[in-house]
Amino acid sequence: MIDKEIIKIASNTENHGVLDNHTHSSKLKNSICGDEMRVYLIVKNDKITSFKYECESCIYCQASVSLLSRSAKNKSIEKVKYFAEQAKNSFERNTKSFDKEWKEFDKIMIKNNISRKECLLLPVNTMLDALNKKSL
Repeated sequence: MIDKEIIKIASNTENHGVLDNHTHSSKLKNSICGDEMRVYLIVKNDKITSFKYECESCIYCQASVSLLSRSAKNKSIEKVKYFAEQAKNSFERNTKSFDKEWKEFDKIMIKNNISRKECLLLPVNTMLDALNKKSL
């Protein structure tokens, strides 16, 4: 059964859409299930100032990208990359593991959802991929 919290988080789509003037973007596909994620970022002075996304994906992926698009705004690239490391390790722990500014992720990136780890991390990986390459 899908957690009500996942559905609630996924239903916030305020950052869904395309950013025409993005500085960074990426599109990744989950080879296991076919979920597709596109991320558009505006980065200024090593900070993410804007974050939009488009996805054709499951509810777990949608919840993750919805949270990420809100949480990553106005954060430095360094902080976002540190968060990504925490996220990748969060499924092995039984304890709440995220710093205060990323606390919301304690609700979804948990041991109980380890079978959906790839779904939950697809937005994080897409964001990292976007940060590692500039848009043309």
